[in-house]
Amino acid sequence: MPAIARQYLELTKPRIVALLVFCAVIGMLLAVPGLPPWRAALFGTLGIWLASSSAAAFNQLIDQRIDKLMVRTSQRPLATGQLTSRQVFVFASVIGVVSMIVLATLVNPLTAMLTFAGLIGYAVVYTAFLKRATSQNIVIGGVAGAIPPVLGWTAVTNHLDPYALLLCLIIFVWTPPHFWALAIFRRDDYSRAEVPMLPVTHGVEYTRWHVLYYTVLLLVVTVLPYLTGMSGLFYLGGAIVLGAGFLYYAVVLLNPPNERFAMQVFNYSIVYLMALFAFLLIDHYVDVPVLRQTVMPLERIG
Repeated sequence: MPAIARQYLELTKPRIVALLVFCAVIGMLLAVPGLPPWRAALFGTLGIWLASSSAAAFNQLIDQRIDKLMVRTSQRPLATGQLTSRQVFVFASVIGVVSMIVLATLVNPLTAMLTFAGLIGYAVVYTAFLKRATSQNIVIGGVAGAIPPVLGWTAVTNHLDPYALLLCLIIFVWTPPHFWALAIFRRDDYSRAEVPMLPVTHGVEYTRWHVLYYTVLLLVVTVLPYLTGMSGLFYLGGAIVLGAGFLYYAVVLLNPPNERFAMQVFNYSIVYLMALFAFLLIDHYVDVPVLRQTVMPLERIG
């Protein structure tokens, strides 16, 4: 891949966007009993991916001063001067406009409107204001990052559903312990950049306890899909096992064996979310009558 293409790709934070799109696709699949309509799924995924990439690029445009001061972000294209602010603005604007056109014309206006709200919420409300204004920035701004399953759901159904909002709630509660674990490890970076992340404003021990509190809350919230009839015992078992793992990490984080343990918590939290949604998806499809008909004969043969 040419160097300039790699720089533009890096602007989109591809690994983070991949997780967001994954959650949106899960929302699409959970919204219908079988497979979602291919047109809505295809163009919905494309539009959400472009919008998320646009938000990531605007984030780097607004945060370029901060990025230059932080070790984790100092090699980003804007921070190193490989791309100019004008180039990034044009790129982010173009793919943002294209995403809205795709969603509004090829999917549905509701998804386009919600996606636009998520883009503004992350790129402007969180990045430009909340991130610099309060130590609860990641909590308040977490709604924007939690919306992808709702977008996927509305893309294939054209309406909001309580179950879609439940998926959003799971990600919303997951975000603080996920991000605060990273903030603990990178607290010197945030302090240098004068970003009021919780470990900087209230100390590491205070943040560790809050990771534990939110992890316990997350365990409670992740049981709701079973209690509300959205999922079955297969999901419940997976959620309990995964939650027990997260709780273990959160407890050990109170007195960690080394400084890098916070990054182990951060990395586990990513695996946790992907696995949790995978359990939801498997549980959803084993309840589809078509799949039951194919599985039952095999059980009789056995």
